[in-house]
Amino acid sequence: AGDGHYLAKRSGGRLHKGEDRECEPLAPVLSPTSGVISKHGYVYADNPSFRYVQITDGEAQHHRLFYVEPFAKVGKTVTKDTVVGYAQDIRLRYPDEPEMLAHIHYEVMLDNGDHIDPDSARS
Repeated sequence: AGDGHYLAKRSGGRLHKGEDRECEPLAPVLSPTSGVISKHGYVYADNPSFRYVQITDGEAQHHRLFYVEPFAKVGKTVTKDTVVGYAQDIRLRYPDEPEMLAHIHYEVMLDNGDHIDPDSARS
């Protein structure tokens, strides 16, 4: 639902801080960069079933892949295109939005919390 590009407008005046990539649930998700798996997180405070994987690259940029069941362990060094997890079905979170497509969300965050365009961070 909505537009999945970087800085797309969202409800309440928010801006989309990443980009969405359509994929099938359970599809392997590849690392967009080389780095270290630095965190497994939870996307929603009210539902711990939706996860994310964070890869920190050599420039201290944190690449986050949302709606991904982690596969690679925290601390593991990965190269670009290493399988880091498997896509979850985000449509389960939004059953009342039939236009929602299965997808993962990819964002890049700096140490200070600012987000940058994922296209400018890819290595």
